[in-house]
Amino acid sequence: MNILVINAGSSSLKYQLFDMNNEAVLAKGQVERIGLPMGAISQKSDKGPISIEAPVPDHTAAMEFVVKCLTDPEKGVIPDLSSIDAIGHRVLHGGADFTKSTVVDGPVKKAIRDNFVLGPLHNPANLAGIEVCEKLMPGKPNVAVFDTAFHQTMPDYAYMYAVPYEYYTKYKVRRYGFHGTSHRFVSAEAAKRLGYEGGKGLKLIVCHLGNGSSLSAVVDGKCVDTSMGITPLEGMVMGTRSGDVDPAVLQYVMNIEGLSIDEMLNILNKKSGLLGISGVSSDMRDTTKAAEEGNERAKLAIRMLCYRLRKYIGAYAAAMEGVDAIAFTGGIGENDSQVRQEVLSKLSFLGIELDEKANAATRGNGVISTENSKVKVLVVSTNEELAIARDTKALCQ
Repeated sequence: MNILVINAGSSSLKYQLFDMNNEAVLAKGQVERIGLPMGAISQKSDKGPISIEAPVPDHTAAMEFVVKCLTDPEKGVIPDLSSIDAIGHRVLHGGADFTKSTVVDGPVKKAIRDNFVLGPLHNPANLAGIEVCEKLMPGKPNVAVFDTAFHQTMPDYAYMYAVPYEYYTKYKVRRYGFHGTSHRFVSAEAAKRLGYEGGKGLKLIVCHLGNGSSLSAVVDGKCVDTSMGITPLEGMVMGTRSGDVDPAVLQYVMNIEGLSIDEMLNILNKKSGLLGISGVSSDMRDTTKAAEEGNERAKLAIRMLCYRLRKYIGAYAAAMEGVDAIAFTGGIGENDSQVRQEVLSKLSFLGIELDEKANAATRGNGVISTENSKVKVLVVSTNEELAIARDTKALCQ
């Protein structure tokens, strides 16, 4: 069974083609700069790389390039589209409507459209990806895998905001959470490695750390709290996002600088976080290099990120009335041993003992706590695309 996984963004489209008989990746690629004068298309596979520069006016054109690459006479991996059995799509925001992945039909597309207001940058592009695949591959099943779905098991006291209740009933104002596909994959993988079947009996904190970062508290395999909110802006200090901030800051700065709310939110989403504090970069690697060279603002940005992370871990340990394990994932979580050490070395009161040698050597997967550590700490490579492919296979067999 061959499954095509699509992650359609506003100006890009990423894809992977899986042979689900052995979960092998046959090809993966991306189409960038959709809607700009010149686009960039690339694909990697055992048949060799493909690189194309051409105008990509919209998502229909982007998918046509994907098809062209996958079926290329020399470097393609399938003869034609009949070799694709189903398509799985990452969809950012399912609101409270979806607690699991779902085969796409009319009502599902309507729900994705109804949540444009909650995911204005991603949901329209996600829906466009679905509709283009329906057009190019009629009759093939499409599956929507929602970033928000894993977090819908949160209790009401965790997902509600303390604002007038009618904002919830009228406008769906509540915490939704994101990176759910990654949190679900990593929590299941961590439970399996630790010997907790189905996650039963395990209190786990998942730290998904990258350009966008979020944490989840997972009990018995189900999410009970998460750090992102109604949008991905809440929570951790991130690459360009501020994370938690006093809302009065918005009014204060807007009044002084004459900014609109849209301009202020753009600053919080795209000009804050590591970039805003360091003045160097939104990339942790660049910020770390600058800190090592003596840049004080870069040092401050890293300290802020680590401090926020440590506070969330402590809060989730309290929320779950204990913690058995912590899993790090994402670009920073999997590869930045310094961040892990800075955070974990100051959590010994929880019973964490860090194996410094294992931590320094681990990139991707491994256990970085000592045998005597009361709380086990793992690094787990996330694989959202494989999770999407697995869901699609399960729903379309």
